[in-house]
Amino acid sequence: MCPSGFSASSTAEEVTHGIHGSGLTAIVTRTTRGIGVETARVLALRGVHVIMAVRNMNAAKDVKESILKEIPTAKVDAMELDLSSMDSVRNFVSQFNSSGLPLNILINNAAILAAPFTLSKDNIELQFATNHIGHFLLTNLLLDNMKKTAYESKKEGRIINIASDGHRYTYPEGIQFDKISDKSSYDLWKAYGQSKLANMLHANELARRLKEEGVDITANSLHPGAIMTHILEPDLVATIPKELLNSLGKYEIKTVQQGAATTCYVALHPKVKGISGEYFSDCNVSKPSVQGNDTDMAKKLWDLSIKLIGE
Repeated sequence: MCPSGFSASSTAEEVTHGIHGSGLTAIVTRTTRGIGVETARVLALRGVHVIMAVRNMNAAKDVKESILKEIPTAKVDAMELDLSSMDSVRNFVSQFNSSGLPLNILINNAAILAAPFTLSKDNIELQFATNHIGHFLLTNLLLDNMKKTAYESKKEGRIINIASDGHRYTYPEGIQFDKISDKSSYDLWKAYGQSKLANMLHANELARRLKEEGVDITANSLHPGAIMTHILEPDLVATIPKELLNSLGKYEIKTVQQGAATTCYVALHPKVKGISGEYFSDCNVSKPSVQGNDTDMAKKLWDLSIKLIGE
């Protein structure tokens, strides 16, 4: 049996069985499709007040209604957030903070996959902008709230970045620091891998800084597994390089319920208390690539990210 007692076949409900999240508030990005929906549902089922941070408010309304139909006592709200726009991120945080709500858990779940070369509204390559920079800014702006909440509630705060084993399929140098938005060197799949590596390095460096500061907040990243949702539709799978498909788990396709398990485990389970700066897979601590543990690259990425968000 794995150290946690759970495995690739465990579901989000199973890994949170008996856990009470009453009194906790969580923000989950992109909860209108795939594992985001299941993550929101299971957290709500365990009593957590879930804030769905979404681009499509109509779709969020449907998800909320579906959750409330199943769990009438659920606390679920939706707020608009477009991670590819820094203005949208800042507006979201301003609205959230003005609501007076505390924040215990932040789940950076949203991602786009294999987008053709496009620049965001802030002139940053779209996958890097959405998957990393948007979440980096969101996390940065919500940290004061999380620190205050952790101090006042005496409950550990948790930040979770949904990365991927696809981080192994990136550019040879890992992060192309001088070519982030360079069209001539762009490879849509390696750009995805780069953004997922960035998710991991962000969590690692954040964990180091939080520990140094002595704050009761952890930061971890994880691989949810390959889930048969819109992100792995047949016509898209056909274009995935073999090495990347293998790293995503070509022969181990998970259900959405299994795909949300590691996220819910890291967000709520008492066994994860005090664990920070780790990479999880199948509800257990896992080993990333060498680049995924590169502290110098993590610090360099942090500096670049601060520069890009203009803080």
